[in-house]
Amino acid sequence: MVSGLGIAFDDPSLEARVRAGVDEVERQLAEAVDSPEQFVAEAAAHLLRAGGKRFRPLLLTLCAEFGDPSASGVVPSAVVVELTHLATLYHDDVMDEAAMRRGAESANARWTNSLAILVGDYLFAQASEIVADLGTDAVRIQAQTFSRLVQGQIRETVGPGDTDPLDHYLSVVADKTGSLIATSALFGAMMAGAGVDVQQTLTAFGERIGLAFQLSDDILDIASETDHSGKTPGTDLREGVPTLPVLLALRSSDPGDARLRSLLARPLTDDAEHAEALAGLRAHSAMDEARAYVQAEADAARLLLDDLPQNPAREALRALCDTVAIRLS
Repeated sequence: MVSGLGIAFDDPSLEARVRAGVDEVERQLAEAVDSPEQFVAEAAAHLLRAGGKRFRPLLLTLCAEFGDPSASGVVPSAVVVELTHLATLYHDDVMDEAAMRRGAESANARWTNSLAILVGDYLFAQASEIVADLGTDAVRIQAQTFSRLVQGQIRETVGPGDTDPLDHYLSVVADKTGSLIATSALFGAMMAGAGVDVQQTLTAFGERIGLAFQLSDDILDIASETDHSGKTPGTDLREGVPTLPVLLALRSSDPGDARLRSLLARPLTDDAEHAEALAGLRAHSAMDEARAYVQAEADAARLLLDDLPQNPAREALRALCDTVAIRLS
């Protein structure tokens, strides 16, 4: 059945363990963002309280099932990756000048850009303090992941240059999103004491499913009629942020797409032009092409699971691939 965690579990005991693990991560996250300084505590908890999918702790907890899921490092490592993710959201909203995040006012809009950056830095520091207790290997992996996150953000900011825009965008998504989701999978297996082969397979799975997960958000930003994602539909379009459907549509050589390509090539601050571009893109074949790309990534991730020991967690990870694809329907 499909649980409140968003995936189908065939094994009730697995679902209970995963739910308990994610709940404990949530409790420790609240502790980790707390501070004796009232403003720091309020600002650091701002996005945490706004909710979120907790996709990374869920994946990490599932991957721990290939070893000892009760091992002491499992929950703290999940706290580390989610704190890191939250920190990047504070920084991303400053970079994007975003007004909303997860359906709530962004930290930079509520306070200032400078304070949002500092709160993000505080969350990175909290994650670093926790990972320091998990061993030098964990510290090294966290540092390497952080390096990829930052390099992805730098490349996104600099732009594609002479690189193909679509290739550039996919590499940015791999670093900004895929890297931390891959680390979530690795940490789960590693902290649970799974074998090296299992760790490598789950890391590759995390990278693939992470890319598919983010790209599906690109599609939902265009296709969704509601703001269930925490953003008003078409937000990326309005801000001139090139995402998968936009980049695919811009590749069209059909003369009939000239007006749409002209709109998509720039930010759309005019409401009428924004509505025109959104409607045009929703009806364009680029949307089906984007969905096919995400489905292919989810399928590639699912194939990797064949190399894992057969257990209920492997089937839950297969269901997770289906969940990513179902989001697009």
